[in-house]
Amino acid sequence: MVGPTPRSDRSERSGADADDSRYTTANFLAALVPTALARRLLRVSVETDRQVYDRDDPVEITVEFKNPLPVPIDVPTPEQRRWGWMIDGLLEASDEDRYTRSRPSSFSFGGGGRKRTSFTWNGRFERHRENTYRESVVPDPGEYEIRVFVATHEDAFSPSDTTTITLR
Repeated sequence: MVGPTPRSDRSERSGADADDSRYTTANFLAALVPTALARRLLRVSVETDRQVYDRDDPVEITVEFKNPLPVPIDVPTPEQRRWGWMIDGLLEASDEDRYTRSRPSSFSFGGGGRKRTSFTWNGRFERHRENTYRESVVPDPGEYEIRVFVATHEDAFSPSDTTTITLR
């Protein structure tokens, strides 16, 4: 005789079923937070391992993105790039055009979620010259601004943070 499934067996569903249920709930909760609000609330921070560097020294950069809300948020991006960094207004410290797929994407966070990454800027600017000639230039001594941003639509608020380093 086949009877009802015991409660303990029902809770041991396959991982795929459990994930689908959570994913649907997360999507539902994320949909409750308007995109404009999610963009404004997302926290971005950038820091370096030091404030002063010798010219041509590598710069360790750490970036953190944080959702301060207890519910998931989703920040749409117009292209596959979700975030980026600039040195004194030059994307990835280069004057070369950067191409990303034009398919829309999004930067998603669980409730209270954080994303943290570190990377190294080699301390040089990449310059594109005529005839596909590239040049790696050591910056002059002085102060330089490092900016990290979420790659939202150009006409939308873009969460970002900056820090300044000195090259001597």
